[in-house]
Amino acid sequence: MAITLETSNVLLLLVQALLYFGVMGALFWARRRVGLGVFLCALGVMHFLETYLAAVFYIQLPFGIISPGSTILFSGKLLMILLLYIKEDAATVRQPIYGLLIGNFLIVGLVIVLRNHEVVPAVPGREPNIAFVDEMGWLMVWGTTLLFLDAIGVILLYEHLGRWLRNRQLIRIFLASAAMLTFDQLGFFLALHYVTGAPWHVLYGGWAAKMGAAVVFSILVYAYLRLIERRRRDLTPLQLSDVFDTLTYRERYLDLLGGRGRDRLTGALDRGRFDSLGHELTEAALATGEPVSVLVLDVDGMRRINDREGRAAGDVILRDLTRLLNRTLGDGRCHLFRHGGDAFAIVALGLDHPTSVDLAELLRRTVARADLSDHGAIVTVSIGVASGPEDGRDLDGICATAEARLRDAKGAGRDRVIGRDGVAVS
Repeated sequence: MAITLETSNVLLLLVQALLYFGVMGALFWARRRVGLGVFLCALGVMHFLETYLAAVFYIQLPFGIISPGSTILFSGKLLMILLLYIKEDAATVRQPIYGLLIGNFLIVGLVIVLRNHEVVPAVPGREPNIAFVDEMGWLMVWGTTLLFLDAIGVILLYEHLGRWLRNRQLIRIFLASAAMLTFDQLGFFLALHYVTGAPWHVLYGGWAAKMGAAVVFSILVYAYLRLIERRRRDLTPLQLSDVFDTLTYRERYLDLLGGRGRDRLTGALDRGRFDSLGHELTEAALATGEPVSVLVLDVDGMRRINDREGRAAGDVILRDLTRLLNRTLGDGRCHLFRHGGDAFAIVALGLDHPTSVDLAELLRRTVARADLSDHGAIVTVSIGVASGPEDGRDLDGICATAEARLRDAKGAGRDRVIGRDGVAVS
């Protein structure tokens, strides 16, 4: 059976959607290795093409006439902005939203200046169409403004829908994107109708096509989140009072919960941050071949200190110990977490195993020399050190090895460091 022109156009649109999402999704997935800038640049460079196609390039579908630029490129861009928000944070997604707004306004500003040049016809018959440039310029201004509103709106809707659809992420993505694509279709068509005289049936056909695009891209985004980045944690939505300063992103979310991801007693990063940030740091380091080590540190005889000096005095020791450890580690690439009770964990990026053992020994000596107790108790620590990938291919494996070596250090007499060679350094 012969394929009709309309069916062929539908299939071509589907191929375009899969190609667009396949490339953009791959760039987003590779952001930890090649940087987020590659993804953001690819996201931004197609805006002029989107506007051009939306203004002049139409195809026939069973339900009406539509523009691939508006249906695929714009819808895809909006969903990729939402994906960026879901997997990163509001501070990151602000960058492409404002960048696209400013960059496209800059293009229009430059065109306004350029059109005042006295043009020299270098090639016969190839003179610039200033009327078309003006037309595209105003459409880009309006389209960019709509994109700015759409991008903010889709994020806000996604968050608000989370109150009722917390465990229905696919539905949240679709409803948020469908609502903002409807708003965009109405807004852009009014400008298109005014500037180019586009007929009203373009509005209805374009809306139907965008709803189809919302379905396809929502499924693709959801599949990507579940199958490709399923190990990374999603965040619970919060009540919103402002667009960017109070949007739910990691640090502000933890802050609203009452701790900015820090242990309330010591101020060290808490166990939840160890499970999230620690995994991200370790995974990124191992993926690029960068050395990464975990030091698990435990205060020797803390129960005895609590029994003799009181739990309040023990709490003071843990707070002072945290400050001492942070001063010794400095502001480099070593992250201190409270691992539980009187134990701490340090994720050290860029340090090979021998260097990490040296760092652990420095910490042990520094603690032993410090006067951490107001009642004369001698405070010492034992430390187990493990490094990836030799001691584990993820944070859990490396940490388990470090904990086993910590137990060996305790059993060997405490106040010592044990690394991979199994020999206690005291």
